This record gives sequence, C-alpha cells and structure tokens, in this order.
Amino acid sequence: MQLGIVGLGRMGGNIARRLMRAGHQVVAHDRDHNAVNTLAGEGALSAADLAAVVQQLQAPRAVWVMLPAGEPTEQTIAQLADLLEPGDSIIDGGNTFYKDDMRRAAELAKRGLHYLDVGTSGGVWGLERGYCMMIGGERDVFERLEPLFAALAPGVGDIPRTHGLQGEHQRAEHGYIHAGPPGAGHYVKMVHNGIEYGLMQAYAEGFDLLRSKGSDELPEAQRFDLNLPEIAEVWRRGSVITSWLLDLTADAMAADPQLSQFSGSVSDSGEGRWTVDAAVEQATPVPVLSSALFARFRSRQQQGTYGDKVLSAMRLGFGGHVEKKS
Repeated sequence: MQLGIVGLGRMGGNIARRLMRAGHQVVAHDRDHNAVNTLAGEGALSAADLAAVVQQLQAPRAVWVMLPAGEPTEQTIAQLADLLEPGDSIIDGGNTFYKDDMRRAAELAKRGLHYLDVGTSGGVWGLERGYCMMIGGERDVFERLEPLFAALAPGVGDIPRTHGLQGEHQRAEHGYIHAGPPGAGHYVKMVHNGIEYGLMQAYAEGFDLLRSKGSDELPEAQRFDLNLPEIAEVWRRGSVITSWLLDLTADAMAADPQLSQFSGSVSDSGEGRWTVDAAVEQATPVPVLSSALFARFRSRQQQGTYGDKVLSAMRLGFGGHVEKKS
C-alpha cells in the first residue's frame, strides 16, 4: 500500500522505515530536507511540500501526520484537507487531545474526508520492536488501511498467550486494536500515558527510598549501603514488578549508578494533565495518576531528587526525551 507521512522525527522516520521494510511505499515530507533526503536514500519517495505528497499518492489516498500536538498538527491537517479529495483519509498518529479528534473528524466528514486517530506507543524502539496502536475512526476505513497497521505492529512474538484465548490470534494479540469511533484511539492512549506516569513514579520513589537508606541523616547503625544497579538487575529476573521500564532503569543505572547526567527536572507531555482532567469530568478517582503528575510539577520547581533522575532516565530510554532546561 501507499502512505504519505508528514513529520519524520523520532517516531515518524522509523514508522516510514518499518513500513518500507514490509514492502509498502512511503511518500515522505518534513521541513527538515535532510530527513527527507535520508529516507529517499532508503527507498521513500520524497516530497518538497504537502501538495507534492498528495500528487504522488493514488486515490483513495492516506496521509499520516506525525507532528507535535496542537498548532503544528492542526495547521497541517487543515492544509491537507484543502489538497485531498473525497474518499481520502488523514491519520493523526501524534499525542492529540481526543476531543480535538472528534471535532476534526466531524469537520472533515463534511468534505467527504475520513479521519483516523492512532494512539501510538513504541518510542524510539518502534523500528525494531514495532508499535502498539490504539485506533479510532470509521471501522471500514480502519479495515481498508489495516495492512499498514499490521506491518507497524509488533506481531504475536514470543509473549505467552493470555489464558483462555483460543483459535486465530486477535488483532490485540498482534499489538493493535480498533478502539472505537473518532477520538477513541487517542482517549485510550491518553489513559495509557497516565498509567505510564504512575508506573514510572512508583519505580522512582522506590529507588529513592532504597538510596536514602544510606543517608548520613540516619544513625550509622541504621544505614544500608545498597547497590541500586544490582537491585534493578535482580528485580528484572522473576520479580512480579519486572517490566520494560525496569529494563531501561537497569540499563541507565549500570552505565552510571548516580545518574549524574540528569538534573531530575521531569517534563510532562500533556497527556497526564488530560488524563486527570478526564477523571474530574467523569468523576472517576485516580489518586495515583494525579499524584504522579503533581510530582512532575514539583520536580521542576525544586531541586530534583534521585527518584526524579530515575524518571528522566526512563523517559530518555523509551522515548528519547531530553530534559528541558528550566
């Protein structure tokens, strides 16, 4: 299949590469001409602007926008809507607020255009590991474009099958789902990221507690000089709290137990805030998720703790997120 991709950053470029590896044709565009030229050298068709993306695609066209949420995505989708024809599709794979998806889908439908919101998880490792995708939009459009999602997904792999599942592997077992109507994909991804905040905060606080057991503020007889890299490593093996986040933490601690390259000023992507806002709107208590969000606010206002450095190390590990200077 053909797909236009607009935005060749940390994830967009690797999405293009994974699709090309599976035999799909990509028309690539980015403001950074070097990024476009690099992908063209790997087999993509290059496009100098959005019009060139549309011109090189055959109807019904599909264009995947992989840009920061907000104005960059909003403007790009508006420009594409003026260039595309009825029956064409726009896919937003970034971290967009789900209510914006619902609005856009309704606006584009009036012009005969389809809209899919794809909550995409996989970070900088997606090229090799694949991308977990939660997809909102019209089911028939999703099914028409499904070969693209199947190529991007991790696949069944060697993960043990969930007890009770039988027969042919379901989409979810391959790593992607049709979550529901427009907005549903990004809503599920929003909650996913809120949970991510909570999991990361739990690891961060735990390792902070371990480290503080050697503090000079404790009586000497009460101190333990604990080996944190060793603890992270042993927890990876047979523990009930093992996870990819713990793997990334162990990697960072093995390289530098003090995590000295990090300040501990932890940014939030916006999705944590949206998750808490949704919880208030729906009167659903989320004390752990809200506490994790507030902890990130605190990290930017006060000197970062060791736990905050653990958070920064995890964010760099899975998403390539570099700490922002205050």
